[in-house]
Amino acid sequence: MAYWFGDAAQFHRVISKLAATAPVAWFFARTLHHLDRAVFRLTGRKHTFVGLAAGLPVLMLTTTGAKTGQRRTSPVLAISDGDAFFLIATNYGQGRHPGWVHNLRTNPRATATFEGLTREMTARELTGEERERVFELGLAINPGFGAYRKRTIRAIPVLRLEPNPAPHASGT
Repeated sequence: MAYWFGDAAQFHRVISKLAATAPVAWFFARTLHHLDRAVFRLTGRKHTFVGLAAGLPVLMLTTTGAKTGQRRTSPVLAISDGDAFFLIATNYGQGRHPGWVHNLRTNPRATATFEGLTREMTARELTGEERERVFELGLAINPGFGAYRKRTIRAIPVLRLEPNPAPHASGT
């Protein structure tokens, strides 16, 4: 299901624009992941708070901690690309990358749950023109990405999650 900001309901556009402001982004960076996880559990792993309130496509990304080795689940805005996803690590324009970026750089294998379907995926960080093209696509989904990019000096990582190939059955 493709999402475009221009097609969003007025309420969803207002919420997205508010989230792009510095004080609201600061607040959301510290709170929304808690709300998303709670709503995700309460809706049988089908919805997140951001998905319902802003109408944005959010997946639950489970990575392996780069330092701890423990599994961590984070709600992440996702741009669907067939059976793959693009992830733009804006972290609301904060000064640091979100933890899931560090985790995927250390171990690119992850689990993604989107619209009730859970799949094993592998991440690849994008560079150059491909990265810029996807960031521009992200702006069509969430114009707040532009405000986040202006507020930070860090290069915002863009990643592609691709499904792991199905295991081959051994024939005898």
